[in-house]
Amino acid sequence: MDNEMTLSFLAVSENEALARMAMTCFITPLDPTIEEISEFKTVVSEAVTNAIIHGYEENGVGIVTIRALRNDREVTVIISDEGKGIEDVDQAMEPMYTSKPHMERSGMGFTIMESFTDQLSVSSAQDKGTTVTFTKQFSAISEPLSAR
Repeated sequence: MDNEMTLSFLAVSENEALARMAMTCFITPLDPTIEEISEFKTVVSEAVTNAIIHGYEENGVGIVTIRALRNDREVTVIISDEGKGIEDVDQAMEPMYTSKPHMERSGMGFTIMESFTDQLSVSSAQDKGTTVTFTKQFSAISEPLSAR
């Protein structure tokens, strides 16, 4: 393992930006492409937003934790909460499914996460929380930063 970090924060919407920025800084040494950065930030945003909105019902109580591991050009991220959990993970991962239609949620969060990662898994238990784990392989550096 090349590097590892853990970040825990209060489950409030403004901290979603903190999570995105911290994770972007974590992958910066890999010299990712703009597309890779955008996709990575989107996955982090979706998972953190789900924890805040669905796990904790936006009540401002509870902690979201991100653990990230970097090994060569592969990054594994584990985003967890101790909120209400997901009743049916398979159903929640179906495109267009949302448990909050009154909030105009698109139901595409997990679909987006799957399309921007190399591997995605979701585990959840009622009233115990949810853990989203994803892995992303970053492309090889074509030339060293010092040569640019």
